[in-house]
Amino acid sequence: MLNLRLYRAAWLPVIFCLVVVAFSLQARPRPIETTVPPDAFDGPAAARTLEGLAAAFPARRPGSVGDDGLADRVRAGFVRAFTADRVRERRFRARTIDGPRDLRTVIAERPGRSEHRIVVLAHRDAAGHEAKAELSATAALLELANVFQGRVTQRTLTLVSTSGGSGGAAGAADYAQHVGGPVDAVLVLGDLGATDSHRPWVVGWSNSRGSAPLRLQATAETALRQEAGEPGMPRVAMQFLHLAFPLTVAEQGPLNAGGLPAVLVGPGGELGSPATQPVTSDRLRVFGRGVLRTITALDNGPDVGAERATGLVVRGQVVPEWAMRVLVASLLLPALLGALDGLFRVRRRRVPTGRWMLWTLVAAVPIVLAALLAIALRAVDLLGAAPAAPVAPGRVPIAGVALVVAVLVLVAGWMFVRNPLVARVGAGRPAGAGPAAGVTTITALAVALVWLRNPYSAALLVPAAHLWLLALAPDLPLGRRGATGLVVAGFAPLALAVLGYGLALDAGPIALAWIALLAVAGGHAGPLGVLLGAVVIGCGASALLVARGRTGTPREPVAPPDVVSRGPLSYAGPGSLGGTESALRR
Repeated sequence: MLNLRLYRAAWLPVIFCLVVVAFSLQARPRPIETTVPPDAFDGPAAARTLEGLAAAFPARRPGSVGDDGLADRVRAGFVRAFTADRVRERRFRARTIDGPRDLRTVIAERPGRSEHRIVVLAHRDAAGHEAKAELSATAALLELANVFQGRVTQRTLTLVSTSGGSGGAAGAADYAQHVGGPVDAVLVLGDLGATDSHRPWVVGWSNSRGSAPLRLQATAETALRQEAGEPGMPRVAMQFLHLAFPLTVAEQGPLNAGGLPAVLVGPGGELGSPATQPVTSDRLRVFGRGVLRTITALDNGPDVGAERATGLVVRGQVVPEWAMRVLVASLLLPALLGALDGLFRVRRRRVPTGRWMLWTLVAAVPIVLAALLAIALRAVDLLGAAPAAPVAPGRVPIAGVALVVAVLVLVAGWMFVRNPLVARVGAGRPAGAGPAAGVTTITALAVALVWLRNPYSAALLVPAAHLWLLALAPDLPLGRRGATGLVVAGFAPLALAVLGYGLALDAGPIALAWIALLAVAGGHAGPLGVLLGAVVIGCGASALLVARGRTGTPREPVAPPDVVSRGPLSYAGPGSLGGTESALRR
């Protein structure tokens, strides 16, 4: 089935593509710097404000009485710094960690010479009691209002206090949809007063394709380096993971997804700090000065650009997305050509393949049914709180019953839906060239569709396309164990991706499963992504069944017997090889 000569020849373009990638490297955009000292930010005053707010509003669940009271306090602070006509509110209803709630967003604007905005956003709600580290963002926001009370700026400064940031980022997502004017940059304030540090301090991940503009990230990193120390940078593997499967639990995620260039700034990083995390005045001062320095640089510098970054940053050099797309296509090409060539070879032998392609696709049905169940449970409010954006572990209690039901639906879907469909297809026992051709072809085509959508996701699936092609080819000398091992190895990149997110989010297997279920139910994982993922996993399950159906190592082909020439065995004269001229003359 597999033409090894064609398969090996298809690897030649990879060398050319590697050369193209090497010549496509670009320098990372330089940061915007400023020489204006950020002395105006009063750290002790912000710390006193923080203590007062924590004492007055210790309980601030989203949409609660404490959250609403703090919104009134923030509004009063904005009115004192600016004027009442420059402060407005937006009320809306959204899903939070406590389910649907009525939320308030308080917005204050300080007009500049340009209508283009620099937005500073902080959420005021908290999942835990008191949570001073989380509240330090609101204290810094009020101090920034005092700093810019009489300062003239080039761009319009917008201060935004939201709710829902404790999980789901409902306020940030709503603001991205109702911003009301051009936005040059958004700074999301994290836990500025937290004593513990989790680098990187500048987070630009998005909940959709790409991340914040690299120049905006570099500007915030440089400002923090000058005030608070080395902010750190995300590793290449973590960049690749977030570009392949966009997911973040911080508020800059929905802002970037909504088209606003946004970064999170804070020592707590993406996950933030626990409710019991202590705060210090000095920590609040240095990070508040870093934020003020970033605002000043953005205000007096050129535009950072609104286009999201989709390239990989490697040692100060950027590998653009188009180069990665070309490289991944060249890596996928041998598997795609090998699978299609094998399909046509099998069809020329009159072996049925269409039924085996349907048999492979049917394996995705149980996963689709589990996803539909999660969406249905959320629609009838039986899943509990399922915000539209991913939430950090521990913010929404794990519903063990929902996870068990999802697993039962997977099992029942395989037994009572997939098996009858297989019987209807009439495929039979999955062994031989027909099942191998069907599985490898669907796998290669599915990875190609993923490549069209996201080359980074496809890069994690390319090993599976190659390994499953080699494992299922019936003419390769592989036994059942060897073929099964290759099929399992094809899942290794996906397993590493799950492990990477587990480490980044500090979540175990059950917590990750719960986050994934909420992401599907809340709509973060779109229908096309869920469908493609189900098809790929179904291809892997089908490949395991075909590998287990192998009967063993194929026997060596028996050589045909030599043609015995006419005449005695010891005779090698005229006539032993056929007719001679003398014989023909007779």
